[in-house]
Amino acid sequence: MKTLLMSLLAGMSITAQAQSTKEIMYVGTYSVRGSEGIYVFEFDRKAGAMQQIQSVSNGKNPSFLAIHPSGNYLYSVNEGPDKLGGASAYAIDKATGKLQFLNSQSTLGGGPCHVSIDKTGRTAFVSNYGGGSLAVFPISSNGQLSAASDSVQDAGTGPNAQRQEKPHVHSATLAPDNRFLYVADLGTDKLNIFDIDVTNSKVKPASTPYATVKPGSGPRHFTFHPNGKYAYLVEELTSTVAVFSRNAQTGALTLLDDNVKTLPDGFSGQNTSADIHIDPSGKFLYQSNRGANTLAIFAIGNDGKLTKIGDQPTEGKTPRNFLIDPKGDFVFVAHQDSDNITIFKRDQKTGKLTYTGQSVKVPAAVCVIMARR
Repeated sequence: MKTLLMSLLAGMSITAQAQSTKEIMYVGTYSVRGSEGIYVFEFDRKAGAMQQIQSVSNGKNPSFLAIHPSGNYLYSVNEGPDKLGGASAYAIDKATGKLQFLNSQSTLGGGPCHVSIDKTGRTAFVSNYGGGSLAVFPISSNGQLSAASDSVQDAGTGPNAQRQEKPHVHSATLAPDNRFLYVADLGTDKLNIFDIDVTNSKVKPASTPYATVKPGSGPRHFTFHPNGKYAYLVEELTSTVAVFSRNAQTGALTLLDDNVKTLPDGFSGQNTSADIHIDPSGKFLYQSNRGANTLAIFAIGNDGKLTKIGDQPTEGKTPRNFLIDPKGDFVFVAHQDSDNITIFKRDQKTGKLTYTGQSVKVPAAVCVIMARR
C-alpha cells in the first residue's frame, strides 16, 4: 500500500510539473489574410513550442494588447476601419487562459495603436496614432472599460513631411513607480510627460512636461531599465535608440545619447524600427527592425549606455512587437507580413539568440504577450 501511494504521489508530481511548464500567450493581429482577431496559445516551456487553444473574433484590427495586473482581464485596441477607434475588454479564464468579451469603448480618436494599464489596475491609457491624442479610461471592478474620463490632444509637426505632417501618438508607458506617464509622439519628436491620478483616471502635464529628441527621428515605443534610473526610446524613422537618465522625483528625462544605431553594418535598404525590450536582468536591450528584419542586441553599461553586440535575423518579414519571456529564456517575434511568430532561445550570459526552428502561423501578427502564472 505504501509503495502504491508513493507511486501515485510521484505520478501526481510529474503531472503537476508538466502542467506548470505550460503558459498562456495572446497575439494581436491586423484583420487581413483571414485573421480571426485575437489568438490564444499555450506555450510549453519544456518543448519550446506554442499550440493554439482559441481565437476570438474581432474584425477591427485588434493589434496591440495589454493584461490587467490581476491577470483576470485583457485589453485590445481596435484600430479601425471606423473613423474613431475603439478599445475592448475581455475576461480571462484563469483555469484555461481563454477569453470572453466584456465590452468596448470609443477611444475618441482614430487609429489607436497602443494600450497600457496602470499598476493598480484602475486606469487604461490608449494612444491614438491617427488622431494624435491620448485617451484615459477608468476600469470597473468587473474589468469592463468605462467611457473615457480624460483625453489629451497633441499638436505640432516634424520635418518628415510624409510621416510627421501632424501629431501621431504611438505609445503611453508608465513609470516603474506608477506616478508618471510617458507618451511618445512620432509626429512631433517629443516624449510628453504626465502626472497621473489613477483613482480618478486623469492626467496633467508634469513639472517638466516633455523631453525632445532630434528632429525627424519619430518616437515610437519606450521602456525603462529595471533599476528605474534609465529609459530607452525607439526612434522609428531613423532606426536609432535614444538613451535617457530619469529623475525619479520629478519624472524629468535627461538625454544621454540620441544616435545609437540599430541597423546591421552594410545594410542600405528601407527600414523602420518598431519595438524595444530589456531582459529581466537589465543587462541587455533588444530592438526590432522592419526592413532589415532583425533584432538589434545591445549590452547595457552601468552608466545606462548601450554597446552593440549583435544582430539576430528574425526568420520572418516585418517584425513588429516581440516578447522576452519573464524568465528570460525565450524571445518570441511577431511578423506582420510573413504571418508568423518565431521562437528563439536566449543565452542569459551573452544576450545572444538562437533560432529554435519553431515558427507558428498567425495572420498579420502584431503583438505577442504572456500571462503571468
